[in-house]
Amino acid sequence: MKHVIRGMIAAAALILIGLIAHTGLTAEPAAMQVPAAWNYTAPLISPEQRDRDPSRAQKDPTVVFHGGKWHVFMTVKLPGRSAIEYCSFEKWEDADGSRRTILKISDSDYYCAPQVFYFAPHKRWYLIYQMGVSGAKKMWVAYSTTTTIAEPDSWTQARPILDGGGNDPRTVGGLDYWIICDDAHAYLFLTSLNGKMWRLRTNLADFPKGFDDCKLALQAKIFEASHTYKLKGTDKYLTIIEENGRRYYKAYLADRLDGPWTPVADTSEKPFAGWKNIRPAVGVEPWTDNVSHGELLRDGYDQTLTVDPSNLRMIFQGMFDKHKSGKSYGQFQWRIGMLTPAVER
Repeated sequence: MKHVIRGMIAAAALILIGLIAHTGLTAEPAAMQVPAAWNYTAPLISPEQRDRDPSRAQKDPTVVFHGGKWHVFMTVKLPGRSAIEYCSFEKWEDADGSRRTILKISDSDYYCAPQVFYFAPHKRWYLIYQMGVSGAKKMWVAYSTTTTIAEPDSWTQARPILDGGGNDPRTVGGLDYWIICDDAHAYLFLTSLNGKMWRLRTNLADFPKGFDDCKLALQAKIFEASHTYKLKGTDKYLTIIEENGRRYYKAYLADRLDGPWTPVADTSEKPFAGWKNIRPAVGVEPWTDNVSHGELLRDGYDQTLTVDPSNLRMIFQGMFDKHKSGKSYGQFQWRIGMLTPAVER
């Protein structure tokens, strides 16, 4: 009888395995699956040809969809300075022809690398960015606010979240500041170009002040532009971080924002997004083998920074690596495009 029961169990297991293989189901769905390949669009936002404040590169895009339009904030490289430029549009194919506005939020010749989100407790939009200030030991973690994202002249003048002074809790200055909130805290992440990602936090009630408790969040072969998101429908968080050289993105998962990060795609051979797994979409001329300082399109626009792992899209800055030769980083002519997961042809 035992042999019969064992045989019945084995047969049932084989049937179940066959059903799983046939349907593509898994017993425990993963929080997310890294796309095996991505298609990239033609450049969607390029430097604008203009007599006043001619732009050399469009970089570091951050984007939300609100009020029927996409709102993009990005670094623009201008003669002798870096600033934040804004545009909005209904359809991505209209992005490059949309009106550009340089935000008049600072007198500094260096304010850039923006992040935008709606902080629901304050009912205000926040723009987070890095800013150079004469005499400061570290760049400001700066912020501006507005109640009307569609009015670029409505943003408040730059104020510091952290000002590089004696009470600044940062261990290092870092760059590419990024804020994400859970139900209790706002977390500030930054990278320091030496394989380290740092984390500070404050209570939601104290935001945007009170950031303290500076700790090493991740140490790995990483470089800059860490962006962290809540994965919709899961209890997981995703961080994507750019690697140096021919730029590409790695990915890490965590169960909580102050928890350890586990790599899920962290090599050039198997990246989150890089030259090994990107290709031009049908009809698009190749224009990049770099995936640099990008943002995932969010499922919403608030401070939780939620993305849908079943509907990933990524805005990024790109260019051919060969076009960097003989130039300093500030001379690179970045343009902005979009990645979408590739479908087998």
